[in-house]
Amino acid sequence: MTLRLDPDRLLPVDPTTREVARRLYALVAGAPIVSPHGHVDPHLLLDDEPFPDPATLFIRYDHYVTRLLHADGVSFATLGVPDASGAEQVGEPREAWRAFCSRWRLFAGTASGYWLAHAFGTLFGIDEQPSAENADALYDRIAAQLERPEMRPRALFSRFGIDVLATTDDPMDDLAAHRALADDPTFSGRVLPTFRPDAYIDPLAPGFRDKVAALAAWGGHAADDYPAYVASLEARRRHFVEHGAVSADFGVREPYSIDLGAERAGELFAKAVAGTIDAAEARDFLGHMLLESARMSVDDGLVMTIHPGVHRNHSQSTFDRFGPDTGHDIPIPAEFVQNLRPLLERHGNDPRLHLVLFTIDETTYSREIAPLAGFYRSVFIGAPWWFLDAPDAVQRFRAAVTETAGFSRGSGFIDDTRAFLSIPARHDMSRRLDAAFLARLVAEGRLDEESAAEIVVDMVGAQPRKVFRL
Repeated sequence: MTLRLDPDRLLPVDPTTREVARRLYALVAGAPIVSPHGHVDPHLLLDDEPFPDPATLFIRYDHYVTRLLHADGVSFATLGVPDASGAEQVGEPREAWRAFCSRWRLFAGTASGYWLAHAFGTLFGIDEQPSAENADALYDRIAAQLERPEMRPRALFSRFGIDVLATTDDPMDDLAAHRALADDPTFSGRVLPTFRPDAYIDPLAPGFRDKVAALAAWGGHAADDYPAYVASLEARRRHFVEHGAVSADFGVREPYSIDLGAERAGELFAKAVAGTIDAAEARDFLGHMLLESARMSVDDGLVMTIHPGVHRNHSQSTFDRFGPDTGHDIPIPAEFVQNLRPLLERHGNDPRLHLVLFTIDETTYSREIAPLAGFYRSVFIGAPWWFLDAPDAVQRFRAAVTETAGFSRGSGFIDDTRAFLSIPARHDMSRRLDAAFLARLVAEGRLDEESAAEIVVDMVGAQPRKVFRL
């Protein structure tokens, strides 16, 4: 069967509205990509090595892909994911590719299928749908092209038109890769680190005590010294700022904030370090540190992004055998209005704070997040994220937030991806959907086309640069 990229994909069906959308999309189709939050490893660009094979590139590290294959009965070993015990032999890349191609139908209608088709067609010139019959031929075709210089990461970075790419990094990272890229005269892109302290502020996070011990050793203080712990976190944030960071990201289960006061926070911190803290106390300590982190952002200027509402590692047996990011993180409800009130009472209207709120609980868009962003000077609406960064969900997002908060309170598109080759597909998808949404407003007489043109351009450039202080 033919794999064809419709030039009008995602644009409105109505001919009149489609013409407007075409004109709007044309204004941004080739605009530079601003990616202020993502998970690409900076060493990919620093080392600039060829991608090893099609399966590693498209399957092994993309849990959007592996989760559906796993649900259809394909083992992680077949997909190239190693067992922690080493007991199960990992399959060859070609075997993983064959399993994927023979199940291409699983991705029909999914965002993953859309992005993969975009990459296959635009990067490799593939015009037939993957199948069991053509799997080997497609593997060989892609593998041959991956050996070409123009398919190396740096060449693709330039080809994709990426202006800014943010990574996600451990607070104790020395950021040497970022420094090397910044100092390399042959590389002109901006690759910025992002401070991600979850494992250092959540007592229930795997490895919390070891992380805090490493921070204390670096700072030269006792592991249970709360004031020194806070000072060391502040110092690590300064290290990130010095290396170009513009944001600090928090992947919390709930956006809960509370002011415990230094004395009570110190007591709970000591219990956390000793391993005697209970779940309720851990929740309070994390909520206190979320508030403290907002205070730090006011002081050092790092944009604060919060990604809540995920039950991480839902399958304990899978986590034990194969580790995190293997496809079984599941959305849960998230409440913002009451949980964030202590933080917003203190910092919500301080212009020095930029607070970007993400959710994968769609019910909060119009009820909570858009109204908060429509009042508090510091609050911005994060783009649809994770399970919601898909065509229909993006359109629902626009309809849910725009009438309350307009376009100026949004973050701009966030690709939030580890899959490097999907970055242009995701941004192109967003641009087409924004053009479609604005075209409908124009067709309904709710917005003139000149204003729509200004808005669609701002949303891919000026808006994310403003929100993320780029």
